[in-house]
Amino acid sequence: MGKISYSQFSQWDKCPYTWKLNYVDKAETFKGNIYTLFGSAVHETIQAYLVCYYERTIKEADNLPLRDILQYRMEENYKISKEQHGDDFEVSLDEMKEFFNDGCNIIDEFLKRKSSYFPKKNTELVGIEIGLNHAVSDSIKFRGYMDVVLHNKTTGRIKIIDIKTATMGWNKYMKADKNKTNQLLLYKYFFSKEKEISIDKIDVEYLILKRRLYENFDYPQKRIQTFSPASGKPSINKVMNRLQEFIDECFDEDGNVVDNDYEKCEKHKKCILCKGL
Repeated sequence: MGKISYSQFSQWDKCPYTWKLNYVDKAETFKGNIYTLFGSAVHETIQAYLVCYYERTIKEADNLPLRDILQYRMEENYKISKEQHGDDFEVSLDEMKEFFNDGCNIIDEFLKRKSSYFPKKNTELVGIEIGLNHAVSDSIKFRGYMDVVLHNKTTGRIKIIDIKTATMGWNKYMKADKNKTNQLLLYKYFFSKEKEISIDKIDVEYLILKRRLYENFDYPQKRIQTFSPASGKPSINKVMNRLQEFIDECFDEDGNVVDNDYEKCEKHKKCILCKGL
């Protein structure tokens, strides 16, 4: 049975040619960089805190050496990427130091404002990195991992949270970019199917962690931003229809990838992915 992920679907939706290189030709066009290394490390650090925060006590969670955890995860992610890609993975010591300091600033603000984003009263942690493995068709399964899932014991509502790191946060154009927001819509749909929960009882939210703040601003800035995209049935139906187009176009009836011989996006003159190939 064939398997698809959101990243695979999103790549096809943005640039079919790049998708072809990665998933048909197996060219592996992206080797990772300081941004992906840092993003993974911050995810793991925040998730470690949340497990202790919800399953033990706030005091124990606050006493976790989060800066040490972040440093360890960044170093481990660097080693893994170097082992996989060798000299093709280029991250300097200066970059590691710069991003580590940015991560410490994120951690400091997260600890100050944690209850605003993660209330503990009447709320329980369903889990972190919860896997999805749901059949889309007889031959294709959708797979994914949800960063954080919470359950409000009073209302019965579920919240799926996806943690994103960003240099300066998300502006209105990023919030309108369906390739960023469709991820949680699909997670919401498939989680409701797997757990047999009404889709109307599930909320979704992006927790956006900013590395940098604007300089010379006269008003206070938050390093943490939240954003909940429209995730009602019309929005979900739209992305599900697009997902079905992807499956119909790129997989045969047995779930095998089909080579459609995509070419560089000539009609998309601003396609950053194609320009880089």
